[in-house]
Amino acid sequence: MVSRNADCFGFFFFLLGTVSCTLFLAVNGLYSASDDVIELTPTNFNKEVIQSESLWLVEFYAPWCGHCQRLTPEWKKAATALKGVVKVGAVDADKHQSLGGQYGVRGFPTIKIFGANKNKAEDYQGGRTSEAIVDAALSALRSLVKDRLSGRSGGSSSGRQSRESGGGDKKDVIELTDDSFDKNVINSDDVWMVEFYAPWCGHCKNLEPEWAAAATEVKEQTKGKVKLAAVDATVNQMLASRYGIRGFPTIKIFQKGEDPVDYDGGRTRSDIIARALDLFSDNAPPPELLEIISEDVLKTTCDAHQLCIISVLPHILDTGASGRNSYLDVMLKMAEKYKKKMWGWLWTEAGAQSDLESSLGIGGFGYPAMAAVNARKMKFALLKGSFSEQGINEFLRELSVGRGSTAPVGGGAFPKIHAVEPWDGKDGELPVEDDIDLSDVDLDDIWDKDEL
Repeated sequence: MVSRNADCFGFFFFLLGTVSCTLFLAVNGLYSASDDVIELTPTNFNKEVIQSESLWLVEFYAPWCGHCQRLTPEWKKAATALKGVVKVGAVDADKHQSLGGQYGVRGFPTIKIFGANKNKAEDYQGGRTSEAIVDAALSALRSLVKDRLSGRSGGSSSGRQSRESGGGDKKDVIELTDDSFDKNVINSDDVWMVEFYAPWCGHCKNLEPEWAAAATEVKEQTKGKVKLAAVDATVNQMLASRYGIRGFPTIKIFQKGEDPVDYDGGRTRSDIIARALDLFSDNAPPPELLEIISEDVLKTTCDAHQLCIISVLPHILDTGASGRNSYLDVMLKMAEKYKKKMWGWLWTEAGAQSDLESSLGIGGFGYPAMAAVNARKMKFALLKGSFSEQGINEFLRELSVGRGSTAPVGGGAFPKIHAVEPWDGKDGELPVEDDIDLSDVDLDDIWDKDEL
């Protein structure tokens, strides 16, 4: 009896262990070592992806995300089909948030394509089937090969640079001294992250390549609004004393009008970049909302941003100034909400740019309308819901995580843009009609003809 009970208890614990193990695997990872999907972490990402000359498709996921779980079998199929041709990886961005933050991941799953220039990953916005993923990978691979053929590839040189110098260039780290500090930092409107170091410090030497690589990336992504600098605290002892430096390296954050604060985050390139981008977005003004009054406005805005959000608002005679301003207010609120994305925001009046409307599938009706355009790929997505904060937010949120259907811009390029006068902020006025003199018209004669 004892033996039988022991067997029962043993079986119970075996079963419990099996279930627990299964639940652990289900919750803690969507991929295993037996899959052709390469698991990426902050530890191996730089070596595997950034220093690689291969094309990479990388999924940033969260194990609890339902969309991620549905994508998993398709991602595995694509990885197997592309094995030896294109590398397919996955990052648990819920676990490795610093890595996700480095690449602007705000939703799951987010898929990035790392091509010739590994420092400029492209968002994948295609379908979520294995066939669509493979097609996009082969298309990106074809572009990579053509770039190499024409001598425009940056893949191999960036790989060597990463191995030799840690992935960054020290020229983007600003060296500060007792004499230059106040002029550059204290009197600046920009955000500064300043490392106080000692040349003999081992931790400082380990940080140096990460700091240099982060400086280059941050300079590019914030357009110089967040700066990374370094102070040799053994030489510039006035500064070291002024800010109470007691150990090395010490990193402090300086923002205009505020006391400096210590940076207590991680010391990897991805950690530093993530914090810098957060600082940038917290301090960045909302994007400008520009009216399309010329071809230059459209081209400059859309070329400078990953996406440009274009709204076509009803004619001023249909809404008046108050109605138009209410639509513009909605756009401004959305621009503020999504300012971390650094998108461009444009609007035009219905009928003012009819060729542009046609190329975006808007075509003369259904105002107000909105399209999100990727000028590099000449593809767009249309707002299908209401032109309201809620409707637009749902539309942009779907775009942010790579969902939503897209279509090519009609004609494969922006059409001719007509130069128009900017809106003066006033209600519209009906055109003045010419007075018609009916005194010489014989109405009886007209009626007689009608009777015939």
